[in-house]
Amino acid sequence: MSLAANLMGLLLATVARLVTGAQGHWKGCPPEALQRIYFANHQSHLDWVLIWAALPRELRTRTRPIAAKDYWTGGRFKHWLTREVFNAVYVDRQRSDDQDPLGPLVEALEQGDSLVIFPEGTRGHHELPQPFKSGLFHLAERFPDVQLVPAWIDNVQRVMPKGEVVPVPVLCTVTFGAPMRLEPGEDKRAFLERARDAVVALRPRAPA
Repeated sequence: MSLAANLMGLLLATVARLVTGAQGHWKGCPPEALQRIYFANHQSHLDWVLIWAALPRELRTRTRPIAAKDYWTGGRFKHWLTREVFNAVYVDRQRSDDQDPLGPLVEALEQGDSLVIFPEGTRGHHELPQPFKSGLFHLAERFPDVQLVPAWIDNVQRVMPKGEVVPVPVLCTVTFGAPMRLEPGEDKRAFLERARDAVVALRPRAPA
């Protein structure tokens, strides 16, 4: 990482903490330097920035977010930011029939990187996540030694609602749960439902 990218990363992490608090709560596992796939609910463009800022600094360099190529390479600054600062894995939302949508993710995992993904596939408007798509299952099947860590991002939709460009200061949290794995013989539907349940279970409960 260049000096400019490193300084920008520190600045963004500081701003994210000032605007949102970016508090990370590790309830099910410690923040260890293990290869992981962090998977979470998805409600804002700030989601992966918040997870990245909530990670200890030493984990950020090997933890890569997934970014839509058409959106995040659409301008010079966005492209530089996602490429040089966040080391994002770009995925094509419009691809040919013979193109493997998981190819860039598989390559990153084969290199030993960790990933931040959102199995819903698109940002949701509801409080609870939409059904998970199959990508997480196929990655778990192909990389059984990579820890799958569920996470719940709380309040970020109030900071940067869909369609807005100016963040509003609101306290946000990221709660990381216990790692899970694909069980022997577990089918895709059961696994994806269990993974979604693991994310939802981390949602803060309203006071009784």
